[in-house]
Amino acid sequence: MSNKKYALLQRNEQLEFVEMPSTHMYQLAALNQRLHKELDKLTVSGIPALPYFIAEFEGLEIIRPGYELQHGLDYINRLEQTFAALQQQEKQYPLVSLLTEIRALQAQLEQWYEEEEELA
Repeated sequence: MSNKKYALLQRNEQLEFVEMPSTHMYQLAALNQRLHKELDKLTVSGIPALPYFIAEFEGLEIIRPGYELQHGLDYINRLEQTFAALQQQEKQYPLVSLLTEIRALQAQLEQWYEEEEELA
């Protein structure tokens, strides 16, 4: 059994594939759902278009050129940077709770990948 799962995300017409530890896929799905729920409450301009979590898979082979698999930690790092930049501008809505959730998953992934490297 694989210790990785793959998420299919869709941003407008663009598809994204993210590789995650299977133990953390649920957290990515829940975080994505929460971020979408809170986006409308933000008052800053330039709110990022977040992808929607469409599906998860046990195995994935990308056949069509032009699509690539994103490492889960890289995806979460970019997400954290995006929301940290928004926090600098946002005056009405407290982004602290969203950033805390993003950073918690980020820390868990960092630990997971460190442990995987030690086992390899």
